[in-house]
Amino acid sequence: MNYHFVWIPKRRKKVLVGDVEKRLRQIIWEVCQENDWIIIALEIMADHVHLLVNVLPTIPPHKVVKAIKGRSSPYLRQEFPHLMKIPSLWTHSYFVSTAGNVSSETIRRYMEEQRHHDTT
Repeated sequence: MNYHFVWIPKRRKKVLVGDVEKRLRQIIWEVCQENDWIIIALEIMADHVHLLVNVLPTIPPHKVVKAIKGRSSPYLRQEFPHLMKIPSLWTHSYFVSTAGNVSSETIRRYMEEQRHHDTT
């Protein structure tokens, strides 16, 4: 099953930059690797995260996003004290959709284009 997730920091603060972005990317890869989830695409913008990931169909999407947000929030807030100014790192909400093989490629291209548009 391919899931496309999008989630944002509380108040959509633009805090996912520099070393925070690098560390978040590392945490997401670690969580996915530990759970045998395959990252198809990952784009981290200053104020949101896109993740396209392949998981077994028995894994509900809420478990995937909970594992990632649940680990990344305390780690990032401990390692980067300026993130403590936000009441919590992540909002409770997130977007998720399923994607087949054809639409997965379309989503991956969209995510790459998002990165280009955010930097221009």
